[in-house]
Amino acid sequence: MDALVRRGDAFNLLDGQEASVESNMQPVSTGTTIVGVVYRDGVVLGADTRATSDTCVADKNCSKIHYIAPNIYCCGAGTAADTDQVTKLISSKLALMRLNESRQSKVASAMTIAKRHLFNYAGYVSAALVIGGFDIYGPALYSVHPHGSVDSGRYLSMGSGSLAAMSILETKYKEAMSKEECMRLVGEAITAGIFNDLGSGSNVDLVVIAKEGTEIRRGFIKGNEKPRLELNFRFATGYITVVDDVLEDNYFYQQ
Repeated sequence: MDALVRRGDAFNLLDGQEASVESNMQPVSTGTTIVGVVYRDGVVLGADTRATSDTCVADKNCSKIHYIAPNIYCCGAGTAADTDQVTKLISSKLALMRLNESRQSKVASAMTIAKRHLFNYAGYVSAALVIGGFDIYGPALYSVHPHGSVDSGRYLSMGSGSLAAMSILETKYKEAMSKEECMRLVGEAITAGIFNDLGSGSNVDLVVIAKEGTEIRRGFIKGNEKPRLELNFRFATGYITVVDDVLEDNYFYQQ
């Protein structure tokens, strides 16, 4: 047990925290910009598509929008594995509730499951979530922090690019926006995060959740699309001089 404590892997939470500090263990920084906005008839969620591993870009076109229920979706920031597994846990619990109750899932139920689960782990599960959907009470939007605290509002942002995104939301949000206006606002907010935060990048994905149904817009904005290089390797006849067209036996092995 002492060896585990020295490495920072103690089963006792306090001993593990102290050992982590003594061993100078540093958390890996993550980067993301996720946004949610409520409009007149529903909710629009948006996210960038860059996945980072410390200072490296691990994936240029990953999906940070997760399915929770037919009428509820979620954007995740933090550790990719944590956000993926937490959203799958929420989705499976809501599916069982729908089977037992024979009614549509509520957005508040998804938020409650998420905050209770994250609170139990005291922030060690690195999942920051923006949950949005449309239920019997209309459109709803929540943000759940890794320690289990919750915010609700008409527009929310999380992730390392959230400050840049929030500057756009604070400036341009207005009540009773149309669907198209809300999609443009979310796209502009995510783009602000992409161009002002090194951890965010590539494209903008959106999901629109309304009473009529759900619409997923993958690649809504492609601001950092990689251009295709047109390379021409054709050479004129006689450009390369051929010294010999016969190789000796075992030529490559002799080199």
